[in-house]
Amino acid sequence: MTSPRNPRSAFRRWRAHRPFWGGLLLTLAGAEILLTEKASLKVVLHIGMQGLAGYLLPTLMVLCGLLILFNPAQRLFYSLVGILLSLGTWLTSNLGGFLVGLLLGAVGSCLAFGWLPDQEPRRRRLLRRSHA
Repeated sequence: MTSPRNPRSAFRRWRAHRPFWGGLLLTLAGAEILLTEKASLKVVLHIGMQGLAGYLLPTLMVLCGLLILFNPAQRLFYSLVGILLSLGTWLTSNLGGFLVGLLLGAVGSCLAFGWLPDQEPRRRRLLRRSHA
């Protein structure tokens, strides 16, 4: 079990068993795009569905990023949805949060898609190769 005295090592163990950086980047991308939206929600509701998509897509990006973090078994599906949502923000949300959110979302989705759960850490492989 984890020791309550060392929360850092417990977090490192938790982080090692999931695509942490991919999920975090996708979540941050959605949050950044949401923060770059100019209109208030009252105005968006009067504009209609096109304006609502500007808030819906980044919200779903945040949701996909969190689901990648807390349900890594389904990371392939969430990362594919995340990349599609990121690309969709190009049209709906200020060019994808002025390209920052779009790029963060694309990189985060790719990292989550490429993560392999049963691969040993790179340091151990390098040490094993140098001793062989």
